Amino acid sequence: MRIAVGSTNPVKVEAVERTLERFEPNVTSVGVDSGVSEQPRSIEETVTGAENRARRALSTTDADYGVGLEGGVARIDGVPGLSLVMWAAATDGRRLERGSGPTLRLPAEVADRLDSGAELGPVMDDLLDADGIAESEGAAGALTGGLTDRTQALGEAVACAFGPLRSAYYRDRSDVCWD
Repeated sequence: MRIAVGSTNPVKVEAVERTLERFEPNVTSVGVDSGVSEQPRSIEETVTGAENRARRALSTTDADYGVGLEGGVARIDGVPGLSLVMWAAATDGRRLERGSGPTLRLPAEVADRLDSGAELGPVMDDLLDADGIAESEGAAGALTGGLTDRTQALGEAVACAFGPLRSAYYRDRSDVCWD
């Protein structure tokens, strides 16, 4: 199985490789434009970025599937504060499926800086006195004290987006999400 991941971020590529390991995938990393802002600020924008990455990764390769991953921040009805959200999209060229990863409330100090226009990666680097946190444990790892990390969290989104493309429960049914 050949899979194109619409990102050169090693954490995103590893999330796909780990999650889909049982299929023995040949994973190719493809730098594509998400078509959304560098810091998506809603679930809709985050999902759109993941969809664009999946479609563009597939269209620029001869892979069987394209997978796009996007992290963003959003205010969610009924949930206090600003949340970190993670979404994935997967496509086989006919169907496009979406799935989310964990959602995590951001500390007020981080949320305030994001509300002022900053991006999460640099804010977390500053908070942790680190460099490139988005390409390692990510905010998810730092803010959960290592109970999860960015690779694992993004992997859950990949599983939820990719699963319907492989599961018999979604084949030839009216509830399939088509492009």
